[in-house]
Amino acid sequence: MDLELERRTGLPEHLRVLADLYPRETWQGHRNFSGLTAFWLERHLMFRELMARLVEGAERHLDAADPRFAAEMSRTTGFFLNQLHGHHMIEDQHYFPQFIPLDARLEPAFELLDRDHHALDGHIHGLAERSNDVLKLMAAGEDEKKAVDLLAATQRDFRSFLHRHLEDEEEIIVPVVLEYGADME
Repeated sequence: MDLELERRTGLPEHLRVLADLYPRETWQGHRNFSGLTAFWLERHLMFRELMARLVEGAERHLDAADPRFAAEMSRTTGFFLNQLHGHHMIEDQHYFPQFIPLDARLEPAFELLDRDHHALDGHIHGLAERSNDVLKLMAAGEDEKKAVDLLAATQRDFRSFLHRHLEDEEEIIVPVVLEYGADME
């Protein structure tokens, strides 16, 4: 199985050490499921929703020019990318280091998440650049249709990568919290 974020279709069996013991539908009812874990999952939901809003905005603008598109896309993209980058920094510097020692079998899973974060950094920069290109064309009054079409494709790809990463990350982290009563503080 290819473990690269852009080609992965899910966690391979050898990284599902705890995921199969704790199916997603049992998480919230578990005694070790905390408010902070719920908050962390809500942040992931926010990233999914923001990405959907960006894709829908670009597609809507392509169908019929939306005068609010540039301002909304700029504001939402900036917020999304800044929040996602900060979220990954907290995970890399705080959460992951405290979870890794809890179960040595999961060390390769955390290495996978670290590789995902590095891959996503590149995609974050690419999405920012593509968004800025569109804004520059629009500010100059040039025809931005081709650029917006490329932006929408970039956004859809990013949404796909992000979805894969968030799903896999949740299936690694939440079961660790549930199994070991790990604190996400």
